[in-house]
This record gives sequence, structure tokens and C-alpha cells, in this order.
Amino acid sequence: MRTQVAIVGAGPSGLLLGQLLFKAGIDNIIIERQSADYVLGRIRAGVLEQVTCDLLDECGVGARMHRQGLVHGGIELLFKGARHRIDMQQLTGGKTVTVYGQTEVTHDLMDARRAEGLETVYDAGDTVTLHGFDGAHPRVRYVKDGQPHEIECDFIAGCDGYHGVSRASVPQASLKTYEKVYPFGWLGILADVPPVSHELIYANTERGFALCSMRSPTRSRYYVQVPSDEKVENWSDDAFWAELRSRLDPEARDHLVTGPSLEKSIAPLRSFVAEPMRFGSLFLAGDAAHIVPPTGAKGLNLAASDVKYLSSAFIEFYRERSRAGVDHYSEKCLRRVWKAERFSWWFTSLMHRFPETGDFGQKLQEAELDYLVGSAAASTALAENYVGLPL
Repeated sequence: MRTQVAIVGAGPSGLLLGQLLFKAGIDNIIIERQSADYVLGRIRAGVLEQVTCDLLDECGVGARMHRQGLVHGGIELLFKGARHRIDMQQLTGGKTVTVYGQTEVTHDLMDARRAEGLETVYDAGDTVTLHGFDGAHPRVRYVKDGQPHEIECDFIAGCDGYHGVSRASVPQASLKTYEKVYPFGWLGILADVPPVSHELIYANTERGFALCSMRSPTRSRYYVQVPSDEKVENWSDDAFWAELRSRLDPEARDHLVTGPSLEKSIAPLRSFVAEPMRFGSLFLAGDAAHIVPPTGAKGLNLAASDVKYLSSAFIEFYRERSRAGVDHYSEKCLRRVWKAERFSWWFTSLMHRFPETGDFGQKLQEAELDYLVGSAAASTALAENYVGLPL
């Protein structure tokens, strides 16, 4: 087979890239190790920056997001038993975020790709291998239904996540990685209950962090901080609801509606960056190149900005025969990546209980939060980063 761009990974970043390239008349094939049902079954966050919403519109898949997504103009910070609203819309000149689940984004992109008859290879398993990306003839090989296949291409886009084959194919000597692993995780529960508040609540408490989020007006997503070695099987639904309630303010406790969990899991928290993000004809995007802790809601949005830069680079290459975008892709992305890493690290450090800092650390966090909500400059800095920095 021959295509212009071979995309490894059919998550939201790979599908978004494929759709943007298709709209620009650039041939592409997506290869995914898992089944389509598995990809759709992954539960992920869904706070979309305006940049991401604009890209979905550009792809022609934004209609359902606009119908069902929840537009938020602020967030609430809870500390010392009281909530304080950060009016992001006012502080940023009208910018907002949209709550719309990553699963729904993936679903919309899958439907669009299927409707256009574009080729996606699912269930490739662990047989996917990348070849020749350091030379003139990059190729992707895989085995499907017992038969070997090879795709010749001009470029390979590695959109296959942290554990994917793309970054693992790069020689170790060519790659530099940076990582911080946090000593806690998020125990999350998804339930068909109305949200406790119409906007997200980020809670800093002496018992640890909590987040009240939602997927829709009738489906809620809640998290509590737990030690990194905690096991999800140790938590019944009742135990989770009791712990969440203990970390909320009185008004939120009164409004909290509980119910059986649809999904329950523990997500570890880490910050990770791999540099550079280009190796010859292989380009890394999204979680294949970087991970941010979910506190700042940057993961999917950072992947979307990578895809915007990468699609623009490929379009420039094929339309104008210019390599400028291709050659500067990694530098452009990493400038934005590190700003998002900084914000996510800062917000995580501010809101979570760190075992090594004890009560002294808790008091410092509360003092910083008190300054944050009382200072227009500090609140604006938070708001600007949360709604998303410009491309």
C-alpha cells in the first residue's frame, strides 16, 4: 500500500490529524493496535479549550459538541471550607471552555472518518513496526488476520500514546526525556447522577485534593486524591462517596447526589516530556511525546495543538513544497508543551496534599490560594492558562 501520511494510533489525536489532512486533500491511513470498541471504551477527561473546539469545527465534526457540550465561563476553588469562583470569561476577555467527553470527541471523529470511507486498520495488535523513517523510504508494517502488510509513505505520525510503538522505535541516543512522578493518584468514579455544581470544583483540603466534574447534566465524574500505591478494589462506592463528602463544603455536601458507579479507576499522575518530537520522517504528537497531570485539563488540548502544528506543516509541504513547517514542528510544539507542563505542575502542586510537606505545606498552599483569589493579576494568570494560551 502507498499513502502520503501513515498515522499510528486511532485515538483523538490520530483521528483529528487524519480528518484535517483529508479536508486538505492529503491521503492518510490510520493503524491502531486495539479494536474500535476498545478505543471508544477508554474513559478520559473532556474539558476542551477554544483551540480544540475550533479544530473540531474545522474538521466538520463540531455539531454534536455544540449541541451537547457544556460551556463554562469559570471554575471554583475550594479551600478552608469555602468556595471562590474564578471568572475566566471576564478575566480573559470572553474566553470559555467546553465540557465534552473525550470519548464523544473520538466517537464524532470515528463517525466522520467512516462516512468518508477513509481507511483505518484496527486490531493490528503488537505487530506494528516502523521502518526507514531516518531515510528516504519510511514504512509501517503490521500483521492483520495472519497476513503481513506494509504501507509506504512520505511521513509517519506517531499518535499512539505513552506506551505506543512510535516513541519506542526511536534510538535511545536520539531521545532525551524529562519526568516527574507524583506520590499520589486520582481515584475517579463515573455515575449517572446530576453534578453537584454547574461548574467544576477544585478542592484543596487537609484530607487531600478532590475534583467535582461532569460529562453532562445527568452524568458526573468525581475524583479524590489517594496514595500512589492505593488499590481500586479497596474502595466500595459507599466508601468513595463518604470520602468525597468529607472534602466538600457544607453547601456542596447538601447538593451531592450519589449513585452506583458506572466506572471506577485510579489514574497515576506524572509529568513527562520527550525531546525532540521529530526524527527524520517520524513525528510524535500527543501522549506519545508528553504527559501532563490532569489537574490543568491540558492533555487532550495539548495533543490537539500538536496536531494543528503537524497538519499545517504537512499541508505546507504538499501545497507549497516548503519544509519550513516540518523542520520547525518540534521547536514550535515544545515551546507550548513546556508552558502547559509548567501550569499543570503548578496547579497540581497547589491543590494536592504532599506527604513530605505536612501541615506546613498545607498552610502555605492555603496562603497562596488566599492570595490567588484576592488578586486580579494572579486570578488572570490562572484563567489565561486554564482556557488555553494562543497558538
